[in-house]
Amino acid sequence: MPEYEFVDVYVPRGTSRKETTRLLTDHAEYGHWELDRLTLRRDGSRRVRLKRRIIRQLRATW
Repeated sequence: MPEYEFVDVYVPRGTSRKETTRLLTDHAEYGHWELDRLTLRRDGSRRVRLKRRIIRQLRATW
């Protein structure tokens, strides 16, 4: 079963959709993050939860 690590990104109110898209695209391209959940709050801010898979290497036995 795959394991994931998560990070929460807070996008304040007043940030344009274009800026938010660029921010999330940068996270996806350079950090290998993918979108898990996006919450739009009443005040206009967004809370974005990103996830990426944890790859564990197994020890080689000789």
